[in-house]
Amino acid sequence: MQETSPILLWFRRDLRLADHPALTAAAASGRPVIPVFLCDEVIEGLGAAPKWRFGLGLDAFGASLQGMGTRLVLRRGRALESLQSLIRETGAGAVWWTRHYDPDQRERDTQIKSSLKASGIDARSFPGHLLFEPKDVATGQGKFYQVYTPFWRAVQGRDMAARLPAPKALRAPEIWPASDRLESWQMGHAMRQGAEVVRPHLQIGEAAAAARLDTFLNSKIAGYARDRDRLDLDAGSGLSENLTYGEISPLALWDAGQRALEMGAAGAETFLKEVVWREFAYHLVYHTPHITQHSWRAGWEHFPWQGESADSLRWKQGRTGIEVIDAAMREMYVTGRMHNRARMLVGSYLTKHMLTDWRVGLNWFAECLIDWDPAANAMGWQWVAGSGPDAAPYFRIFNPDTQAQKFDPLRAYRRAWVAELSPNPPETALQFFKACPKRWQLAPGLRYPSPMVGLAEGRDRALAAYQTQRTKAETAMTGTDQR
Repeated sequence: MQETSPILLWFRRDLRLADHPALTAAAASGRPVIPVFLCDEVIEGLGAAPKWRFGLGLDAFGASLQGMGTRLVLRRGRALESLQSLIRETGAGAVWWTRHYDPDQRERDTQIKSSLKASGIDARSFPGHLLFEPKDVATGQGKFYQVYTPFWRAVQGRDMAARLPAPKALRAPEIWPASDRLESWQMGHAMRQGAEVVRPHLQIGEAAAAARLDTFLNSKIAGYARDRDRLDLDAGSGLSENLTYGEISPLALWDAGQRALEMGAAGAETFLKEVVWREFAYHLVYHTPHITQHSWRAGWEHFPWQGESADSLRWKQGRTGIEVIDAAMREMYVTGRMHNRARMLVGSYLTKHMLTDWRVGLNWFAECLIDWDPAANAMGWQWVAGSGPDAAPYFRIFNPDTQAQKFDPLRAYRRAWVAELSPNPPETALQFFKACPKRWQLAPGLRYPSPMVGLAEGRDRALAAYQTQRTKAETAMTGTDQR
């Protein structure tokens, strides 16, 4: 029966038709295929911006499936219960999906696979979210990598999987199960007035992602290594938005980067290293899943960071009095994204100058970023805080003013996003007041605040705290603590 029964093809962060191993296998099986998306316990737990953006991606992906003569079935509820219901309704003998690696999804998927297999259902997961499986990359001693550079050296020459074309058609079931209406899920409800502001900055769907990649290859990759850290230039690919929802595969990015490298594009290797940086984040999340919520380095759980406070609220509001920090935070509310260099600066300022827990920042980014990724967000925050896989966490304290002078030399980035810095602020800066939460009661015309933490003072305080932490950690490791 299973050889002819329908396959439930469960889509998650893989909203594309090309480079999709599970979809390709389902199409090649000759069996009826029922594409499914579940608004389950993982999706319900998303922050406002990523949940809204997921809904927009689903709408575009549903249209793509309709274009090839099929449809996307939507169900809301706990994943296992929804799948069991669909199996009963359709007589499906298989549930296939793309494998994911963050703790929440691994725990859910493990339970589902075990339960379905016990019921005689062919529950199968496929690759496709990454270039290679985290368990397949190991040191000479058979251990996982903890530092990026040797990880890069280990994978840069690997043979990658072949690119897969989009299937031309999927065999439809004799009877389609009922589907929810996407609008009924209200995935953008928590965005409120911010949705209207952020929407023009998005490029949604597989076709938009491919066009974005072409633009980057044709006009930006040559200068990528030189310009990618410039806050005042649009030098990045912008593909983190599409990669987050699987609207483009990492394999497509790798293949494009390799072709550019062969053609002599100056920034191609740097771009490839950024693709692998994402792989490294998932490598760590897979092997050390505690990184998403707990300090990655041993001994850091008792570092004297402060939690949510009036100061962290000012950081969220973009009113720290440090221009580049405030510009970055406001850019996030208007565009749903933040320049990568700026992410490091706001992270360093929060965790080091303000000595605030990295989880405050991690959770806020998870609420506000449309390109939020569970692995990249966790590794990025711990890297900059010093509790993660940074080879030099102790003394890496970014000076925001120095960084701004270097990467925003004409102050264009700061003026673009902080209205208080100009007598006639640009629309980009004014949009912040439309996008930010109304409860903050912020409006144009407010006086720009003085710095709440002096940069020299904050650096000295952070160095002292980190030196104390380092001493304690070394003492604990050497066993010289006589308590």
